Amino acid sequence: MHPILFEIPTPWGALPIYSYGVMLGTSMIVAWYVIMWLGEREGFERETLANTFIITAVSAIVGARALYILTNPDEFESIQDLVNLRGGGLVAYGGFLGGFFGALFYLRSQKRSLLAFADVAAPTLALGLALTRIGCYLYGCDYGARLEDDAPSWLRSLGTFPHWADGNGSPAWAHHVAQYDLAHDAAHSFPVHPTQIYESLAGFVLLGVTLFMWRRRSFRGEVLLALTMFYGVWRFAIEYVRDDPERGFAFGFSTSQLVSLALVPIAAFFYQQGKKAQQQSPVSVMRLGAPETYATPSKPARESAPSEELEAVPAPEAKKSGAKKKKSAKR
Repeated sequence: MHPILFEIPTPWGALPIYSYGVMLGTSMIVAWYVIMWLGEREGFERETLANTFIITAVSAIVGARALYILTNPDEFESIQDLVNLRGGGLVAYGGFLGGFFGALFYLRSQKRSLLAFADVAAPTLALGLALTRIGCYLYGCDYGARLEDDAPSWLRSLGTFPHWADGNGSPAWAHHVAQYDLAHDAAHSFPVHPTQIYESLAGFVLLGVTLFMWRRRSFRGEVLLALTMFYGVWRFAIEYVRDDPERGFAFGFSTSQLVSLALVPIAAFFYQQGKKAQQQSPVSVMRLGAPETYATPSKPARESAPSEELEAVPAPEAKKSGAKKKKSAKR
């Protein structure tokens, strides 16, 4: 665990640089370049991409913080607490929804396609999950449930969080002291599932999937809808091995599980509708590197021209038969 990566000396004291903030900032920087790279191939102007990215990023952070505040209202006592993001306190689904609506309102005002930008942004959502969960692991939040005693030693080592010399401890250590009778002088928490690493690996897998799909999509919005379904199913499942109390619960499910239960069916419905519409009336979709046009079976745009050319050029057999007739006439 390295919740503070380093400190910058200032006249007012040391300024701590938190690992979560560094990984969040890194994800934003990399996402900028990915969106510029894919967005230009989608036909967006750089200015539009830049404005949409900034508005989406700010909306995502606001949404992620708002959902965390709603699920953990007791943690905040002042305005300063509400905006203090150095130690985390963001919910992935809140960021997803906040960014979506921020992009929606801006692009509508510019009369541009939300679905086209959604496919551009989808890989960056997966990338953000992969990088920010590393920050969660370094800080020690979003930890998992206790491991069994016969769990592999390497997994138990990854899932053990410390009690620091100053008397404070990692979130997992503090939770285990309060809830599971861990001795206050224990050097470490109980071994838990390192769910932060699980989710980071899932983010990298989803990044590969979204980039693969972006090259082969058949309708705009397909990549984002597929990501929503894949992540929704994954998030619903991973919640069963998480144990951090900040997630919030209702009706026997965590907040994120409830959001998954709502979003996955909606995304599946629109995905099916998109596939159906593409089959009935195919449209041109920009691929990575070059556009490709889908022609409807009822309008074979390229079939009539070649057939006319073949008809205009006599076949070799026709020439030979005509020559024989001329020879027989001479005889």
